[in-house]
Amino acid sequence: MPNRISRRSLLGAAGASAALAPTIASSQGANSQGAAMADNDKIGFAIVGLGKLSLGQLIPGLKVAKGAKLAAVVSGHPEKARRVAAENGLPADAVYGYDDYDRIAKDPRIDVVYIVLPNSLHAEHTIKAFKAGKHVLCEKPMATTTADAEAMIAAAKAAKRHLMIAYRCHYEPQNLDVMRRLRAKSMGKVRQINTTMGRQADLSDPSDVWRLDGKMSGGGALGDMGVYGVSAARYLLNEEPIAVQAWAQTDRADPRFKETEDLINWQFRFPSGVIANGSTSFAYAPTMAFEVICEQGRLDADPAAFYGGNRLTVIKGGQAQPPIPAPPSDQFAREMDWMADVVRGKAPMVSPGEEGLQDMRLMQAILESAAKDGATVKTDWGYKRAVDPAAVVDVPGKA
Repeated sequence: MPNRISRRSLLGAAGASAALAPTIASSQGANSQGAAMADNDKIGFAIVGLGKLSLGQLIPGLKVAKGAKLAAVVSGHPEKARRVAAENGLPADAVYGYDDYDRIAKDPRIDVVYIVLPNSLHAEHTIKAFKAGKHVLCEKPMATTTADAEAMIAAAKAAKRHLMIAYRCHYEPQNLDVMRRLRAKSMGKVRQINTTMGRQADLSDPSDVWRLDGKMSGGGALGDMGVYGVSAARYLLNEEPIAVQAWAQTDRADPRFKETEDLINWQFRFPSGVIANGSTSFAYAPTMAFEVICEQGRLDADPAAFYGGNRLTVIKGGQAQPPIPAPPSDQFAREMDWMADVVRGKAPMVSPGEEGLQDMRLMQAILESAAKDGATVKTDWGYKRAVDPAAVVDVPGKA
């Protein structure tokens, strides 16, 4: 494996973002094997939006996080918010609505605001949080337009606060394992990557209703599921695509696809010569998988990005080794613990707003190419990832 760089040595490489972080009580790194911190020393998170992800993953994740805790909830449903707060031991004054959201500025218990709203609301509530003096962790895709994404980044800089996008796979053990194998060239050079990310959307599910609304989601399956494939190709290779071709196939008679495209296939071309094929759909069987084809073998991650149960199969010499299950971990706790350490000044920013903006621009290019029936769209904008997750993020059980 390649030599790993410590978090400390990369704090400078993370640029001004790390320099902004306040110094809080010293503790062992959140994603190391250290013990949990005392509750008073944990970074407080306000969860904005109490949908399925917040209730099913984020709030439970904060219960097992080592350096982060739930400090407040924000919702447009007062009764629901009060119930969730009570169930999690929060006082009544830790419950906020969207009408008094700005009041968080006066709440010292809140260090980080986690935006878990429909995509079209990300920019508004992120910018408000920065004006309130808070750091922001925002779900992906970070916005519905590149202009909104740029405004979010500008607001973070103006407020001298951190903006992190919730790319949980940057911290997920199996994905990190694959990144390290590729950096070490354990199977020779990478020749091709295939990513398949999709599921069946359901109009009876309120959370899918807004995802199928063009204005609220900004992209349907591409923004919700395809972003995983767009991001994965980039972090697996630690490169940026220089061109894309894409094609869309949508049944407009299907009531789900009145405003968004369904099946989208694309092909990224990278400077190294690697081709990455991507696919996403809201009308095929649930899958979140990728395959990396190298000179001397293949790495087959299937599933690659589920909340749990991810599994890697190594195929070399035509022989598949026994599947390797991902080490047990709470992906959301790891993600939020990393953000907490960024705020403390103990970790570099791995998933900054610029990462979210790059994916936004690439998804825009995919849609542009698809609208032109596969015409090549240049994407060599000169963007370069500031910090490689493989170099700095710990993997449970690995030195």
